[in-house]
Amino acid sequence: MAELLSQSEIDALLNNVKDGDTDEQIEAKITSREVIPFDFRLPNRISKNQLRTMRNIHENFAESFSSFLVSKLQTIVNINIISVDQIYYSEYVLSVSNPSFVYTFDIVDTDIKAILEISPEFGSTLVERLLGGSGSGKKNNETITAIEEKVMDVVVDRIMLDLKKSWAAFTSYEFKVDKFEPNIDFAQITSPNESVLIISFEIVLEEKRFMMNFCFATYAFDSVMAKLTSQSLSSIRPYKYKGTTAQEIISQNLKLSEIQVKVEFGRSKITFNELSNLNVGDIIKLDTRIETENIISFAGKPLYAGRPGVINNKKAVKITRKLN
Repeated sequence: MAELLSQSEIDALLNNVKDGDTDEQIEAKITSREVIPFDFRLPNRISKNQLRTMRNIHENFAESFSSFLVSKLQTIVNINIISVDQIYYSEYVLSVSNPSFVYTFDIVDTDIKAILEISPEFGSTLVERLLGGSGSGKKNNETITAIEEKVMDVVVDRIMLDLKKSWAAFTSYEFKVDKFEPNIDFAQITSPNESVLIISFEIVLEEKRFMMNFCFATYAFDSVMAKLTSQSLSSIRPYKYKGTTAQEIISQNLKLSEIQVKVEFGRSKITFNELSNLNVGDIIKLDTRIETENIISFAGKPLYAGRPGVINNKKAVKITRKLN
């Protein structure tokens, strides 16, 4: 029985066939198309739009948490999101050093479990600074002491609070720490083959750079993502823009924008010989009279007419009318 072609295959043949093409040329065109492999095991449970929303939410968190660190450490602290990605949990576990400041936490009233991972270098620096040190000392990172754990509890509690505040843009959630584990192997939140959402932060403290990660198990994220409606998405913005509309934000930024203003007092034509012989104090006669209005241009576009004058011993131009 002859092989039947689908309509899409027929359309593809017609699009590739030109007058005079031989069978060999047609087959070469079809086989020369680039084949892009697709792995159906890719851990992409969350769409790109939802990933952008998660980035916006945690940008609010970064802003709030950096303010807390500035007040506690009395120095400049910048926190930036460097990536929002989905990988397998087994890949994430391999990337975490032991020991680390690893805290498992839950989103209350949901099945979502997550990990807060603070690099040992950042944790040790925080502990030393919070206890009055300079943060420049070196520590044996083979163990995390009970004192360090207690000091870091204050920081972790604040992180949970800032998470609640940043997520409050679209829903009310409580974030509760489950336990502290210095070894990532004992902080099992999902199976190795399940996908997880990794949100990575770069923390710049003076001239040093540190890492901090959130790891969310995505198997129960469907209930959370269902709440990300169009209305709630539009309301997620940095705290400094809370209570304002997009139009107001744009208007405020436009008011702060600088624009070039140019006033043309007149024009004149001289020869190159006259130009080369000009000296300090020479006068160039313009083609305008004293009572003639001057053209005022904004960003190269003539918009107003005006007259020159002096205000408070400073040269100025008074706008007299708007040009048509």
